Amino acid sequence: MNKLDQLRAMTAVVADTGALAEIRRWRPEDATTNPSLLRKAVEEEAEGRAWLAEAVAAAKADGGEDWLELALDQLAVAVGAEITRHIPGRVSTEVSARCSFDVDATVARAERLVSLYERRGVPSSRVLIKVAATWEGIRAAATLERRGIHCNLTLLFSFPQAQACADAGVTLISPFVGRLSDWHRAKSGRDFPPEEDPGVRSVRRIYHYYKGHGYATEVMGASFRTTGQIEALAGCDRLTIAPSLLAALAADEGPLVRRLDPARARPEDPREHLAESEFRWRLNEDAAATELLADGIRRFYADERRLAELLTQSAR
Repeated sequence: MNKLDQLRAMTAVVADTGALAEIRRWRPEDATTNPSLLRKAVEEEAEGRAWLAEAVAAAKADGGEDWLELALDQLAVAVGAEITRHIPGRVSTEVSARCSFDVDATVARAERLVSLYERRGVPSSRVLIKVAATWEGIRAAATLERRGIHCNLTLLFSFPQAQACADAGVTLISPFVGRLSDWHRAKSGRDFPPEEDPGVRSVRRIYHYYKGHGYATEVMGASFRTTGQIEALAGCDRLTIAPSLLAALAADEGPLVRRLDPARARPEDPREHLAESEFRWRLNEDAAATELLADGIRRFYADERRLAELLTQSAR
């Protein structure tokens, strides 16, 4: 078997793309979207203009002055619902980055997204709501999980973020490997082999903490730059992988060794509950996580504004 097939035997493979052709080609179990991937899908997919027009029409039919905000959610759900036709599992859909520091707004937008999915015949069990792993995002996710809405906590770059997510009982986290490695490479001026890669080491630490202490929250490594990073996390619950790296794994006939196994989890950290003040302090002490979280929110919001421009043009 090639390395992709070997990986599928130990890890659920998730497609890090909104491109339908790629999803059909690679047959992932799940798929994940974000404003950046949605923008790319709308601009490049044949269905892009139809999705925009449909979202505008549906939003305006519901009335209200905030039709554009509703149209953004309608668009995300239109793409996500189409994706569910091509995968057996769940699709992740992101709450607006503008809500990243507002618990109530995050909960409201998440509930609306789920309602829009249900109108299209997609049950909530097939949807993960993506929320930035800020303190407010984690608190909102805890509320949503209690209400039966499952969450994927994204833009996660640090151990305290992972601790707080597990304590909140979220369904899944997406620790970013590549962006964390990029930050350390830029600061140090050196490349890292997979075993020393800061992103890989971060995910391994989180995985061992979760499995060793019996947390049910799933770990889904994300934002990969190389197949070496992916191979170093073989056995992780889930890995979300871009099409170019899926192709590279499929072309490699070499052996793939399992690197993570819940039966062999040995946490290096004691189980711990973080109060808000301690969470904020530890996040503040982690320069990489602090910078990358803020930058990620800004980037997602920039792509959201671009989507809003496209919707406005479609409405004319």
